[in-house]
Amino acid sequence: MEFSWFAGDAGPAERAVARLTSRKPLAVPAFVALTLCFSMAMLERAGAAEPAANVDANRIAAPEAANWPSYGRAYNEQRFSPLSRINADNAPRLGLAWYADLDSDRGQEGTPLEIDGVLYVPIAWSIVKAFDAKTGALLWSYDPAVPRALGVNGCCDVNTRGLAAWKGKIFVATFDGRLVALDARTGKPVWSVMTVDPAKPYTITQAPRVVKGRVLIGNSGGEYGVRGYISAYDAETGTLAWRFYTVPGDPSLPFENQAMAEAAKTWDGEWWKSGGGGVV
Repeated sequence: MEFSWFAGDAGPAERAVARLTSRKPLAVPAFVALTLCFSMAMLERAGAAEPAANVDANRIAAPEAANWPSYGRAYNEQRFSPLSRINADNAPRLGLAWYADLDSDRGQEGTPLEIDGVLYVPIAWSIVKAFDAKTGALLWSYDPAVPRALGVNGCCDVNTRGLAAWKGKIFVATFDGRLVALDARTGKPVWSVMTVDPAKPYTITQAPRVVKGRVLIGNSGGEYGVRGYISAYDAETGTLAWRFYTVPGDPSLPFENQAMAEAAKTWDGEWWKSGGGGVV
């Protein structure tokens, strides 16, 4: 599997994105096409003294045009880039500037982040790679070493669909249920927490989100009988702040919170009427 980037014809920053040529157009892989909108003026901030991935709520709510700091780009997740240098007229002339081998032939369904000239790319098996967006040089690679035998727990391959960034950290949720904070400059783990019961067939392929300094993550596995929930962890320490179950639990146990008790008023059927539906 290869990941590609393009170089541009207008302005020093945009030459890092797309090279427009008069030669025969090159085929643009679907995965690469997604990255085209990430950045054409991204190198304006390159070399600055500020920390890597220095992302806060303001930068996610209203991203600079050159950046893609969150899954879906901003909190509204419209996936719309305001950049306009690449358009319907010149897109057929885009040419390859560099590519990188992702070292896997498994599914690749992740949205990269682009922050201040660095591409943070999620890869199958929850691997994360950081590339210099101008040159394609590999800056670092992190492999959480997900046990390959656990792949059987996934309904739809071992994809990693996205990452989150916040104040110098890159967050990845691993296929086997961990949430890991990485140093955005080095790729070294800062903290790691197990967010699920590893004895049950939980998986995580989704992208985390960060809101008000808390990293939000859910999980998958409902088709195998596990109970889904959303957890919030402190972005600095990895401490669990709260957890909300999205489906009922054991009806013989009390509700774990008032929100679940209120939700139960909308349920129908006999299974829950004998008790609460709390944690299992």
